[in-house]
Amino acid sequence: MQFERWYQAIAQRRSRRRFDGRALPGEDREQLTAACAAFRPFPDARVVLVDHSADLVLKGAVGTYGKIKGARAFLALVGNMESSRVQESAGYTGEGIVLEATALGLDTCWVAGLFRPDVAARLAGVQPQERVLAVVPVGRAQQDWSFEERLMTGFGRVHKRKPLTELVKETREDQLPDWARTAVEAARLAPSAVNRQPWRFRFATETITVSEDNAKLTHAISKRLDCGIAMLHVEAGAMHAGVSGRWEFLQSPDVGRFVRIQ
Repeated sequence: MQFERWYQAIAQRRSRRRFDGRALPGEDREQLTAACAAFRPFPDARVVLVDHSADLVLKGAVGTYGKIKGARAFLALVGNMESSRVQESAGYTGEGIVLEATALGLDTCWVAGLFRPDVAARLAGVQPQERVLAVVPVGRAQQDWSFEERLMTGFGRVHKRKPLTELVKETREDQLPDWARTAVEAARLAPSAVNRQPWRFRFATETITVSEDNAKLTHAISKRLDCGIAMLHVEAGAMHAGVSGRWEFLQSPDVGRFVRIQ
């Protein structure tokens, strides 16, 4: 797990929707394929790099930010639907590969709603008990940002995110130890469906718990998938601060607890 490499990529990653239409260079394709094979932290989720145009699986306009165009490859997040923790496992695993793509200088955009899961499943080669939970177009974005992209990301300069005072519960921001603050700051920058940021964090001695903000489902996309993405960022931030740990999966509305081991 390339946590320091991925931690550095967190601040660089932006969602892009206009790609240059070029195929992935062979070296990038090989490195991403190898990363998908190597990064399998949970048995119920995997990522497949599909070397086909993302236009095959996307449905017209995506959300309120316009169409995604020109990506000649995509990542398929495949989950075993017999698992009760499949959404968070897929989010965590997928974000690791997204940050690896960012570290390679590639651009991405999470799509968990408006795509054709049957087409994605056929191209990714899923098993009967599996389903494609999200797709991530990947490639190199056009140099010019579209208006929708600039609007969503503060004109390409900043991540538009809620303050920590809204995200961290039961503990004041100034009471967090340095490693926990670094971890939740990293998680604060995680992508989520329509930028809803549904995660909340609770700190206790040597632990950080990631929870859903509430039970209300928005845009028919699992909040636990988004929280899985945030979990990857929590761990990358903790590792950057010199703290390693393990995850415990929890029941709703909690999602996972990071337990410090050193």
